[in-house]
Amino acid sequence: MEEIIKKALAFRDERNWKQFHTPEKLAISINLEAAELLENFQWDNNYNLENVSEELADIITYCVLMADAVGIDIVEETLKKIEKNKIKYPVDKAKNSSKKYTEL
Repeated sequence: MEEIIKKALAFRDERNWKQFHTPEKLAISINLEAAELLENFQWDNNYNLENVSEELADIITYCVLMADAVGIDIVEETLKKIEKNKIKYPVDKAKNSSKKYTEL
């Protein structure tokens, strides 16, 4: 993940694009890319894996840029969120269930 972060930020910086990457614009971009990902599944499950891969990569890149824009260590925060989810979704209650934690 560290390599992805470094390369995404370097790509941005080489082009002097940080000036355009406000939290609002990045949030919009994340949502637009997520919609493009969803479009692959709009009518059926016959998705194009290359398209899905590219949209996921775009989403991750914009998330990295958003984290940088607001001063968040995305790796640390993701690890913390996984730990929180372990508490919300203990294996003995959540395994093989799609229920929300409030319903377990």
